[in-house]
Amino acid sequence: MTPTSFLSRIERLAAVPSTNDVVAGWLADGVPEVCVALADEQTAGRGRMGRTWVAQPGTSLLASLGFRPAWIPADRAWRIAATVSLAMADAAEDVAGLPDRTVRLKWPNDLVAVDPAGGAPLKLGGVLGEAAGIGAPDPRVVVGIGVNAGWAASDFPPDLAATMTSLSVLGGGRPVATADLLAGFLARLEPRIEALRDGRFDVSDWTARQLVRRTLVRLVHGTDPDDGEDVTAIGVDPITGALVVEDAAVPGGERLVHSGEMLHLRAGV
Repeated sequence: MTPTSFLSRIERLAAVPSTNDVVAGWLADGVPEVCVALADEQTAGRGRMGRTWVAQPGTSLLASLGFRPAWIPADRAWRIAATVSLAMADAAEDVAGLPDRTVRLKWPNDLVAVDPAGGAPLKLGGVLGEAAGIGAPDPRVVVGIGVNAGWAASDFPPDLAATMTSLSVLGGGRPVATADLLAGFLARLEPRIEALRDGRFDVSDWTARQLVRRTLVRLVHGTDPDDGEDVTAIGVDPITGALVVEDAAVPGGERLVHSGEMLHLRAGV
């Protein structure tokens, strides 16, 4: 594929263990930002909390993007993955013909859709940011993103079918081509990254798309859902990217949670 003025390198691969690893290797070899690796299939794709990312070949957009963010303060580097998520949410709604704000962000940056029947949110995609050398002379950030595009509900893995969705399903069976989703995503990503380089982050959009609005959740910090705490999540902090939860034991009655996962939640209002 042909690079553009925004992209230094973009390459589609048939099958790789992990596009994040491919892009990390490119950055280590000196490839400038923004570089993008795409795959039809990942055989060892990673999700958050050490999980694997599973997708049938050709059903999902699987991509990783590489950045050299010397242009952003180290404590704001989380905004790169957040910006990737926002660009993808916009593109996903457009290509699938969905109403604005159908795609929401489940902290820290998963893409979800609210079940119209009022159940738990359904996972549409996942984001995984990996950083090296943040605050050093050669910082590198790799953001991997996987979005279920044209995956039919009848083909969902049985153990995940109740908790996932795809753009095709959300659009009432409307075909969704990964090529169209990619084009829309990159077109929306470029101005957002340029703004971020200039010190501007779309706080209002990031906040508006968040799932939690004073929501009772199970907050876990590892892979064992029993090893967690029940908390009231108030929202997200636009400065640190942390989850804000109620805590009567600390001054002000609120504390910031910088890592973890929320379980058993419904969309906030």
